[in-house]
Amino acid sequence: MTARPRRFTRRYAALLAAGALVCAARPAWAGTYLNRAALLLTGATREAAYLRARLGDRELAGVVHRLAQARLATGGSMTVPKEVAQAHPHLLLVLENYEQATDAATRGDLERFTVCYQRAQDEDRTFRAVIKSLGWVCPD
Repeated sequence: MTARPRRFTRRYAALLAAGALVCAARPAWAGTYLNRAALLLTGATREAAYLRARLGDRELAGVVHRLAQARLATGGSMTVPKEVAQAHPHLLLVLENYEQATDAATRGDLERFTVCYQRAQDEDRTFRAVIKSLGWVCPD
């Protein structure tokens, strides 16, 4: 009779360990999303600010625009964990606005650049606020 309780205990321990592993993996998945999002946001912000100080350089604007296009495509193809799915559209809006701002800079449309640049910054704040409301923190 002692064999049954041991078997039950082993199964219970195995299920408990598997459950702990699954629970531990979920935050890691959201964490990797946040790391990728932070990388995209940091690069976009830094490059747009760099371009903003040099709006007369259309060749530079072309380079930054191509980077912004790649960043937007990357953001659109990311796997998004359900824990942070509400925030992802805001990430895409940040990247889209930076892409539109850099496109405007390539055409010399400084007014459009400024509008899109400001929208991107506003959406960045919204993205971070939504992430925070979901109980996460976007790394800097």
